[in-house]
Amino acid sequence: MPPNPDTLTRPAPPTEVTGSADARAEKPTAPAPAAKPARQGSAAEVASDRNPIGSPVPKSGDDVKAAGLGSAGGSIGEAGTTGGASGTAGAAGTGGTGGASGAGGGGEPPHQPSFGSGAPRPGSPASMGGQPSYLQAGDSPWSVLRRIMSARFRAWYDRAGQRITQRTLKIGISARIFHPEPGSKGLRSKTLQYLEESIAHWVMSRDVLVFMIPTVDTQGLLHPSHIRLHDYAKHLDGLVLQGGADVSPLTYSEVATRHEWQGDRMRDMYELELLHEFVEQGKPILGVCRGCQLINVAFGGTLHQDIATDLPEAIPHVTETYEHNRHTLTFPEGSSLAQMLAPVDVPIVNSIHHQSVKTLGRDLSVEAVCAEDGVVEAIRYRKAPFVMGLQWHPEFHRAGGPEFLDCTPVLDNFLRAARETRF
Repeated sequence: MPPNPDTLTRPAPPTEVTGSADARAEKPTAPAPAAKPARQGSAAEVASDRNPIGSPVPKSGDDVKAAGLGSAGGSIGEAGTTGGASGTAGAAGTGGTGGASGAGGGGEPPHQPSFGSGAPRPGSPASMGGQPSYLQAGDSPWSVLRRIMSARFRAWYDRAGQRITQRTLKIGISARIFHPEPGSKGLRSKTLQYLEESIAHWVMSRDVLVFMIPTVDTQGLLHPSHIRLHDYAKHLDGLVLQGGADVSPLTYSEVATRHEWQGDRMRDMYELELLHEFVEQGKPILGVCRGCQLINVAFGGTLHQDIATDLPEAIPHVTETYEHNRHTLTFPEGSSLAQMLAPVDVPIVNSIHHQSVKTLGRDLSVEAVCAEDGVVEAIRYRKAPFVMGLQWHPEFHRAGGPEFLDCTPVLDNFLRAARETRF
C-alpha cells in the first residue's frame, strides 16, 4: 500500500512488534506466518502513525470514533476482528471496513463538524427562535417596513426643514445706470451699473447675501448671452428696487413737460421686466423711492412729474439737505404697514423725491401718506405675498438719528416672505 501523504510516518523499530499481547501469551514459539506483512503493530500504533507527532492516540474504538476516525464503518479494533490479524488488516487495507474508515477514508475532517439534516446552523434565525433577537416580539415584515419608512421620512423632513430655515437668503438689487457723458474719457465714457452702498448694507444687516442684477442683452453684437432676467428671478429669493433717476413719463404714456424730467427710459424697461419676472415667480419685492413709483407704473398707474408743479400746496419733498429733509406719516385704516411697524406717536421719515404717485395702479392699495399734504408715501400690491413700495429711504434712517422711524420690521417681513416663497 502506498504511503499516505497526509500523515507523518515513523521509522521502523529495530525489533519487530507482534500484533497483540494475547497472541504472544498463547503462542510463544509459533513460527511466523508465511504471508506476514513487512511491519505489524497494534491498533494504537497504527492510529498513532496516522496522526501528527505529539497528538493524543485513541485508546479504544470509542475514542477513535470520538476523534473522527472510522466514522464511516466501525473502529480500528473492529476492523482487525473482521480483517483477521489482530487489527492489522484495517491498517493494511486487506480486512474489514473498519480499518479503511479508521485510516481517514470516508469521514469528515475533525475541524469540520457535521450537522444533522434537522439541526439549524449556529447564528441562523432558526437557531434563535425563528427571528433575530434585536426584533421586538410580534414584529412582522410590514411593521418593520413601516418603521423604516417612518425613519426615512423623518430624515427627509429634518433636511428639508434645515434647508428652509437655515440656508442663507439671496436677495437681488436692481442696478443704477450711469450713461456715458458726451466728450468724456475713461469711466465717464462707459455705461456703468452700480449699487448705492447704504441700500446694500441695510439688506445685508439681516445676514443675507446681496447680488446686483445687471441688465442683459441677448441681442448684443459684442457679448451676446443666453442669460435672461427670468434666470435671476428663478435663482434669487427676493428683489429690491433701489432709488435713482426719475421714471420716464413715456413709461406711463405721457410726455415730459420739462426736458430735465425725461427720466431714464432704458432703466425703466430693464426694471419693469425684472419686476414682472419676480411677480410671476411669486417672489417678494420691496421698492424704495423710485422703486415705489415704478411698482405703481408697472400696474398701470401714473405719476406726478413734479410735486411742486402739480401740487403747489404740498410741502417740499426734496431740498438741499437731501436725506435730512423729513416729514411725518399717517396710516390709512387697515394698513398692513402700520401692523408691521411698532406703534410710534409721531412716525418720521426722510423725503428725497420730486415725483410721487398720481393715479393708483390696479390691485394696489395705499399703505401710508404724508401727514402734512396727503402725498402717497407707501403702496402695496394686494395679489402677491409681498410687493410693497416705500417712497422714503429706510436705509438712511439709522444714520439720520433715533427720531427717524425704525423700518427694520419691514425688511424682516420682506425677508420672511422670501424664505416662505423660495421654492
